[in-house]
Amino acid sequence: MSIQWFPGHMNAARKKAAETMEATDLVIEVLDARIPQASCNPMVEELRLFRQRPCLKILNKSDLADPVATQAWLAFYNSQKNVRAVALSCKKPSDVLKIPALCLQQAPHRGVPTKALRMMIMGIPNVGKSTLMNALLKRRVAKVGDEPAVTKVQQRLYLNKNMILIDTPGLLWPKIAHPTDGLMLAASHAIGVNALIEEEIATFLAEILLQRYPQLLATRYNMKTEGMDAVSVVEGVAQRRGYRLKGGDWDFEKAANTLLQDYRTGALGRISLETPDSRAVLLASYVPPVLLGLSQQIMPPEDIEDEPR
Repeated sequence: MSIQWFPGHMNAARKKAAETMEATDLVIEVLDARIPQASCNPMVEELRLFRQRPCLKILNKSDLADPVATQAWLAFYNSQKNVRAVALSCKKPSDVLKIPALCLQQAPHRGVPTKALRMMIMGIPNVGKSTLMNALLKRRVAKVGDEPAVTKVQQRLYLNKNMILIDTPGLLWPKIAHPTDGLMLAASHAIGVNALIEEEIATFLAEILLQRYPQLLATRYNMKTEGMDAVSVVEGVAQRRGYRLKGGDWDFEKAANTLLQDYRTGALGRISLETPDSRAVLLASYVPPVLLGLSQQIMPPEDIEDEPR
């Protein structure tokens, strides 16, 4: 299953972001700590590198992610040139308070009365940018919703007299090269529901959970996971929750929604769907697409951004 979701307003937002980047000193990229690289937009990286702007990568929702995987991702990103990475939860004021000082460290020549530090907040839909904006400014300036693409236009706001924030709409990219990235994004609720089938996303999620977090499944749903496959996990959720359709069959759709919600809210436990090692395996197995009968040696954007700099 290959998921693609690029609503019309995102194309306009991409063009506007390219214009704004020219007058920006620092990019604050908000990632989902459970899927850092899958939630890293290659267009953001391309714009940032073209303008040679430093970056503060915020691994948001770190309270929902596997702490061991998160530490590995921090080491991965902090090894890159002009990049600083930090893991936090934008819902925790004490975490958010650390951000302005980190931004000033990334752009020490700015943030003074004669040269305000201009910071551009970027990221995919539903990753927590609006929550971060509201927490930084200590007032509600951005609409927050548990759905993708709530923010559709840029906002320019003053954090203080020496620091300016530019909030941008959530951006995906026109072509998701790796199908598993689309599935991880969908499982983590970064893609609109009209672009996916929840039963297929839940089955994908169940397969990862069986491989890496079987005990969390067993504990949450009081089931024995030995010998199970992904489909039987979703069916097992229906059985444990008593979800039935008229006629007596198990309600697979409702069970799929329950599994996804339990992952998204953290009810299942702290889970990461990818690690730097699993990402390396994914890239190593990448096969360029074949176009017009000819093998085109196209390097996916992730190949560029995943290499430590």
